[in-house]
Amino acid sequence: MSATRLLVLGVVRMYGTAHGYQVRRELLTWSADKWANVQPGSIYHALKKMTAEDLLEQVPGNAGGPGPDRVAYRLTADGEREYHLLLTTALSDPDLAHPEMSAAISLMTTLPRQHVIAMLRQRLVHLEAEERRAHLLIEDGTGWGQPAHITELFRLWGGITSASLEWIRNLIARLEAGEYVMAGEGERAFGEPAS
Repeated sequence: MSATRLLVLGVVRMYGTAHGYQVRRELLTWSADKWANVQPGSIYHALKKMTAEDLLEQVPGNAGGPGPDRVAYRLTADGEREYHLLLTTALSDPDLAHPEMSAAISLMTTLPRQHVIAMLRQRLVHLEAEERRAHLLIEDGTGWGQPAHITELFRLWGGITSASLEWIRNLIARLEAGEYVMAGEGERAFGEPAS
């Protein structure tokens, strides 16, 4: 899975119709170039690739308007399904790390609150198992003939997992307390298409 793919679909979806420069400009305001390594070339490549895959369709840009004519894109029905699949996978799959999870958090408000909480709880169960596994390896790390310093890798893994668990538990609590406007809650949630 690609964080760029999810982010590009999310921004095009949010605007309804968007051209590459608009997608790039929006993602730069989110600093996605820093945390997801989203570069201009990867944005334009994603737009072309997803158009070839029938996830996006080209629509006339600002023909006759100020500035150069640009190719604009909008999601197809398959693109909408792909967006939701990528987003829910990134929220729930513990094997997807930083860029994908960050992209999912950026767009989580486009899903209903209870759906996001359920996806995060699924991720939580997997991370709790990872934390237990890391602790077992720390306790018996040299028992299988590994050098003693390798235990430091297990400590690092356990520390990262513990920090992730604490953050996800706190995010779930904030969502359960009603923080953030989510899809379907009356007012327009961030990332939702304009009506």
